[in-house]
Amino acid sequence: MNKTVNINLANTLFHIDDDAYNKLRRYLESIKRSFSGTPGSDEIIADIEARIAELFLEKMENERQVITQKQVDEVINVMGQPEDYMVDEDIFEDEPKKTYTEPKSRAKKLYRDIDHKYIGGVCAGLEHYLGFDALWIRLIFILLAIFTGFGLVAYILLWILVPEAATTSQKLDMRGEPVNISNIERKVKEGFDDVADKVKNVDYEKVGNKVKSSSKTFFDAIGDIIMFLFKVFGKFIGILLIIIGAATLIGLFIALFSVGLLNAVHFPGVDFYEIVNTTGAPVWVVSLLLFFAFAIPFFFVLYLGLKILVNNLKSIGNIAKFSLLGLWLISMGVLFALGVRQAAEFANVGSIHEKDQILMENPTDTLLVKMRSTGFEHSMEDVHFGRMTFGYDQNDNRVLISDDVDIKVRKSDDDYVRINIRKDSHGSTSLVARDRAKEINYGYELLGNTIALDEHLTTDVSNKARDQEVTVTLHIPEGRTVRFEESTRGYLGRGIDNDKEYYRSGIVGYVWIMGNDGELKCQDCPEDPEENEEEEGGKIIINEDGVDINLKDRGDSFEMKINEDGIKVKAGEKNNI
Repeated sequence: MNKTVNINLANTLFHIDDDAYNKLRRYLESIKRSFSGTPGSDEIIADIEARIAELFLEKMENERQVITQKQVDEVINVMGQPEDYMVDEDIFEDEPKKTYTEPKSRAKKLYRDIDHKYIGGVCAGLEHYLGFDALWIRLIFILLAIFTGFGLVAYILLWILVPEAATTSQKLDMRGEPVNISNIERKVKEGFDDVADKVKNVDYEKVGNKVKSSSKTFFDAIGDIIMFLFKVFGKFIGILLIIIGAATLIGLFIALFSVGLLNAVHFPGVDFYEIVNTTGAPVWVVSLLLFFAFAIPFFFVLYLGLKILVNNLKSIGNIAKFSLLGLWLISMGVLFALGVRQAAEFANVGSIHEKDQILMENPTDTLLVKMRSTGFEHSMEDVHFGRMTFGYDQNDNRVLISDDVDIKVRKSDDDYVRINIRKDSHGSTSLVARDRAKEINYGYELLGNTIALDEHLTTDVSNKARDQEVTVTLHIPEGRTVRFEESTRGYLGRGIDNDKEYYRSGIVGYVWIMGNDGELKCQDCPEDPEENEEEEGGKIIINEDGVDINLKDRGDSFEMKINEDGIKVKAGEKNNI
């Protein structure tokens, strides 16, 4: 059982056993005697104690660990004995002198050099770390700040995260010099004597005492080259992570304040947020949650890049790390809950049917089917949610408007032309979906032997966008003729049986008669099927005027023009709202 004592070394509390304490005390007392009367002795001793405390902290696994005599010996071996560096004038020349082999240079650590700073000392510190002149580093930061803005962000981050070289030990680490008694003494004395002469003298003493090392073997050189390449690759990865992280954070920050909070710009999708959202969460809350969900991971990407580039990067601390992790988990959890609630609004479909009998003035006439304009103004610049967008009635009242209208043809069970209008909508429950379907406005008009169907369905903005759609089914008696005008192209649904096997809007423009088997029989279709296919096939023209593509796949049209005016795309009349 050993006795332990508590000591305060460089403002740090350590638990040390009695034997180790006595040895450390004698060691520090011998150092104080060695430097007594030396200019700057107090600062030298303070820096030595700070370095010893730093070495103890590196060897401790936890704060309750007791410093033993073994650890004190290891620290003394690193720091060296005072007599190893002193030249006593009273020592006779024939007396054997102790020799001390100075440790090799250590890896440089990145600090801010506040002794040669212009602003924060970042560039001066990078000069020591990278080996480039600080002038060029400052020019690179200035150019990046002017042309990309990244230079300013990088400088500020380095200013915040990289510690300053305040103590003598930190200044030696910054230059990659061993932190021992000799170098600490030299650095402190440089502040009191002529710097250039002092460095020169110390360098000569080092050269005189340094043992010449043997030349490296071939395999050592190959190993150094490989390690150098790995380091270069690692630095490249670090730079790439910094660029990705910083660019993403800047973009998210701008989006948060310009779109989510201030709504200063017109961002596609913001107009539809209120009609699509059913969670009740304001747009700024969702924007903030999305910002945390994406920004926090990219912040750690940036931090990882800095850790790769900077060996001694100051940690943000466990409190900050766990706080950011907790904030990210909360944001993701809330967004997941909002997403589940939003998805529930599309879980059920509700339908209502409106059936009517059409009384034509002359039942023997051919029934004409066409689309009529609803009189609602809309803009192609508006954002679409599916096939729904905003529209304005004649009184400039805002409504939701959609062209999701399908026309189907079936055989009537009696001698009357009948129409069935089915309105569909989604909702969290079937009842809610049915109530929303009832709010769909859609109609038609009978003009003599012509049925004019609305080309759009409308509903109030308060009903929100829930994939509202309308299906119009025309029940035509056997033997009755019907013709679909050009305006119905793109509205005819799948599965209209006909003897020519035309697909969807391929039946437009011809006269058809309803057969007893429920199949439409064409009365004026071309005899050669290839003639109709050529008509429906479209064209592709490439010349000096540009590219003109006009394709029709049995009624599904696609048009694209590329010329000096830009690109114009039109995919079917049905989508042109």
